[in-house]
Amino acid sequence: MLHPFSRLFGLGDKPESEDNQEEDVESYNPDEVIQVPVSRIYPNRYQPRTIFSAEKIAELAQTIHTHGMIQPIVVRQSEEGNYELIAGERRWRAVQSLEWETVPAIIRNMTDTQTASVALIENLQREELSVIEEATAYQKLIEMHELTQEALAQRLGKSQSTIANKIRLLKLPESVQQAVLDKKITERHARALIALKEPEAIENLLAEILEEDLNVKQTEERIVQMKNPKEPDTPKKKPKIKGISKDMRIAMNTIRQSLDMVKETGFEVETDEEDYEDYYQVTIKIPKKKQ
Repeated sequence: MLHPFSRLFGLGDKPESEDNQEEDVESYNPDEVIQVPVSRIYPNRYQPRTIFSAEKIAELAQTIHTHGMIQPIVVRQSEEGNYELIAGERRWRAVQSLEWETVPAIIRNMTDTQTASVALIENLQREELSVIEEATAYQKLIEMHELTQEALAQRLGKSQSTIANKIRLLKLPESVQQAVLDKKITERHARALIALKEPEAIENLLAEILEEDLNVKQTEERIVQMKNPKEPDTPKKKPKIKGISKDMRIAMNTIRQSLDMVKETGFEVETDEEDYEDYYQVTIKIPKKKQ
């Protein structure tokens, strides 16, 4: 319900806040309802929702076709006799698909800030917004009303950390935000990517997530690897065996192959080979426990 939020965001106790409720509400403030030409209505420029489910719009259209428009949309008059939506874009889209010529509407005289606030708050009360759309709505409310994240959290009844975590996602590259909007990655994927500071590294890992279908845990492990790259072990050069018999050479190769087999079991075997005048020395150090 939007009525309490209208007061919290400085819209006052005006009747219009009653009309900006969710679309399944069956009653509304009994102000004058007029028939407005559907073709003369255009979407709210402050609408945070960028994705509308065609399937759900079709379902709503069927309901409206069967039961009629239970709740009118809310608009404000603009230049040249047109109307900007304040609330009810899903209903407007539904009647467009039904090819209605007019739609029941209530006209409100609202400022840009009031119009934006109502549109943002109305959508925040629904669970269908993507995390990026939600974060954008929070950011716009903060800017329009000159609020801190903590003040916004108090007005919306949320924790400051929730607001902060959502807004932080807006700092990610556009490609990551679009991947979230398209449901190619989850919010948790996106939040993990914040740990990488370089845009190029984020873009590269995003491509890897999409190509290899990495889950969140695998993504986090990959980020740890990227932030703490393990320096490759520099193999110690083995001295060349000079002036020895073929049998001695075979013996040394056998020892080396055996040590490689031990290493494959998980032991970090250390070896050192030294060539002396009368003998060839191999020192082997094997830990008592696996590393």
